[in-house]
Amino acid sequence: MTGSMKDWFSVDDLAEWLQVSRQTVYKWGSDETGPVAHRISERCIRFRREDVEAWLEQRRDKPTGDEKVES
Repeated sequence: MTGSMKDWFSVDDLAEWLQVSRQTVYKWGSDETGPVAHRISERCIRFRREDVEAWLEQRRDKPTGDEKVES
């Protein structure tokens, strides 16, 4: 087995790391707008660190619409 358990996040771990609510992580999953999720069992979802980091990198240059444009 490659990697370690530190390479995987639970929903709670991911929410804490990104400083968002658990509900936000679940919403990303239902909207298919979040990082790739791996369903281990019916009630167990995990996220690979490299998938989360790739997802964050993709979002880095995308404006969210919340930014204020200075004139």
